[in-house]
Order: sequence, then C-alpha cells, then structure tokens
Amino acid sequence: MVTVLSVGGSIVAPDNPDTDFLSSFVSLVKTWLAEDNSRKLILVIGGGGPARSYQQAFRRVIPAGADESADWIGIMATRLNAQLVKAIFGDLCPTEVVYDPTAVDVFTGRVMVAAGWKPGFSTDNDAVLLAERFSATRVVNLSNIAKVYTDDPRVNPEAKPIDAISWGDFRKIVGDEWVPGKNVPFDPIASMHAQKAKIQVVCAAGRDIDNLKAILDDRAFTGTVIG
Repeated sequence: MVTVLSVGGSIVAPDNPDTDFLSSFVSLVKTWLAEDNSRKLILVIGGGGPARSYQQAFRRVIPAGADESADWIGIMATRLNAQLVKAIFGDLCPTEVVYDPTAVDVFTGRVMVAAGWKPGFSTDNDAVLLAERFSATRVVNLSNIAKVYTDDPRVNPEAKPIDAISWGDFRKIVGDEWVPGKNVPFDPIASMHAQKAKIQVVCAAGRDIDNLKAILDDRAFTGTVIG
C-alpha cells in the first residue's frame, strides 16, 4: 500500500531547514510505518525558502529572465531539501532521490524521496505522477495552510475556507498556468493531471502532526478534499 505526500518546502525549510518539524515528522512516519509492514510512503519535497530566495535574486539581477531559468533554480532547491530528508530516514530509504518520476519502476525500502524534475510545473505534479505510477489513489499535500480558501485570505477578507471541492471548481481558483514560485494550494498543471487520472488530493497543514496522523489513519481531519 503506497501513500504519497507532497511536502511543501515552506514547512521543510521556510528559510532554513526546520529541524523541530523534521524531527516530529520523521518520528510520526517511523511509528506509522511500524504499525503495518505493508505500508510504503513516497515523499515529494518542495523548495521552500531557498527556492524563493534564489529565484528572487535571479529576478533582481535579470528582471526579464526566462521562467525556465527560474524553474531550474527552484528545482535545485527541492533536490537539496530532498537529499536532507532522505539522509534523515537512513536505511528506510535505500533508493537515491528520485528526479524523474516517469523513470522509476521499483520501490525498494519503506520510504522513497523525490524532488523536482524539470521546468513547467512544481513538485506537486511529480507527486501526482508518482501516485499514478505506483497505483496510489490519493496525494496528501502538506503546506503552511490548513485549508483551501475561495480566494487568498491575506488579500480578500471575504475568502471562505473549503472542506471539499471538485477538480473543476478548484481549477477555476488556481487557473491552468504554472508560474515559477507561484503561491497556490496545488499546482495548476498537477491539478489538470490529477483530474484526468482521477486522483484525490487532500490539502492540510503540514506542521500539525496530530492532524497528519489522522489523515494517514483515515480518521476525521482538518483540511480540504479535492476531487
């Protein structure tokens, strides 16, 4: 049984690596895996603060620089974060960090860690591709927001939290275009792919370890179900 978590870089490394979160997260995952030997977990790690910092530096120096260049900068940040997570899991994750989700065929060990692949989308899309490849029907998207809103609540005080939403309605919120560093609950390209593949996505606050345990255990949780 494979479960896929898209772990936002904003919780792994908001500015620098968050060691308190990583310690709690790894402890939860190890406990959860030990409860059932059939469980396997794919972790797709985002770029977070390092990605934003280096992309912003690029834009300041080259204001009209190509999106592809900005994307590659973000991808390299995801790979650094992913290498850290892989190292922390030790023997549970014997496979090298996955860069190309379409090229991996065998899942050895209990944990697989993946990072950014190529320009044009975020690690959310890699998570959907890996879910499809290993027959997972759900991707759990962990970020610094507890629920998806009808609009950006930081800008629009009338924005309302959403418990469940169809892919069609969700895509009206996020659009269909990927912009490197774009702050959306789930990547528009990944959303199109997930809708086509009939994969459900759960968006939830990644730092809420108790809530994450409830999601993994299929109990009542706080978050937004898409699909």
